[in-house]
Amino acid sequence: MQRRAFLQTTAFAAIASAIGARGASAADPLGIALVLPSPNGDVGWSHTLVAGLDPVIAAYGDAVKITLLENIAEGPDADRIMTKAVADGNKVLIAGSFGYQNGAMQIAKRDPSVTVLHASGYMVAPNFSPFAAKYFQGTYLMGMAAAALSKSGKLGSVSAFAIPELITSINAFTLGAQSVNPDVEVSVVWVNTWFDPAKEQEAAKALISQGCDVIFSNAQDTPSVIAVCEEAGVYAFNLNSSMKSYAPKTYLGCVATDWGPFFKASIDAHIAGTFAGANAFLGVADKVVEVVDWSGDIPADLKAKIVETEAKIADGSFNPFTGPITKADGSEGVAAGVGMTDEEIVAMDWHVKGVATPLPQ
Repeated sequence: MQRRAFLQTTAFAAIASAIGARGASAADPLGIALVLPSPNGDVGWSHTLVAGLDPVIAAYGDAVKITLLENIAEGPDADRIMTKAVADGNKVLIAGSFGYQNGAMQIAKRDPSVTVLHASGYMVAPNFSPFAAKYFQGTYLMGMAAAALSKSGKLGSVSAFAIPELITSINAFTLGAQSVNPDVEVSVVWVNTWFDPAKEQEAAKALISQGCDVIFSNAQDTPSVIAVCEEAGVYAFNLNSSMKSYAPKTYLGCVATDWGPFFKASIDAHIAGTFAGANAFLGVADKVVEVVDWSGDIPADLKAKIVETEAKIADGSFNPFTGPITKADGSEGVAAGVGMTDEEIVAMDWHVKGVATPLPQ
């Protein structure tokens, strides 16, 4: 899986910039390299990762030096760029895309003095922590709202890659919608890219032409899907950072993520010499996932129910993936009264009943 470059450049032409800040002595600053799979824009995944370092800059000032490596396609070039970043003296590497996993793990194994944080993966080592958001907790709530506002009962999702992180987001979206309207149907267009605005726009238009009147922009780094839906008068929502300014009339909301607490805690531990690699799967209770910018069109009684459900997710009394859940093929997915574990959720490779589009083989 590769992220298509927004600019027609090679990986070696990616933008690298150092961020300085006020504070402690910069005589020997801690080097932190953040590798991004797309340009750092005003919205989206890469934007959210960069914003996650704000608490680090605020706390340490000139005692840290942050290097941004933008628009780095997954593959051999990314491996070389990450290796060079560490050779240049960076002691913390944040690998911001799933496809960076193998190269980043090799760096961690070669140099135990380097702390590696890797987005959306599953490998763990003493100096290597994967991190991912429990988006499904927020998309379940969005599904409730979508079902209430949909007139057709047909919902859609423009989705990047068929990996568990995005599959679970769609499944929870569907289950949340079915809790309000059991007859809801969800169609998916897999665009097989993290960053292709034109392709994403066409996918959104295709779903709208099929009668979908609420669209989930599932892991797009630009407001391409959101803008198309605004023009068509169709409700839409997205992950990571708010895109409300691109759809002032039909924006349903955002399943936002804040990586600040996790990045700050990880770098604190690196500096203290206490960092221990672990799988960080973080959600509403951790203040990493939060639904923001809810549409004012959501009926008041349903909004109250959504708020109540969100509180139950936060305190652990409700798991969106609690059975009975039927798979799209009609077989049992989760038995009645049983809640899926985090380990089962991160490995999910099937759709729930109600998702009309088969998973790609």
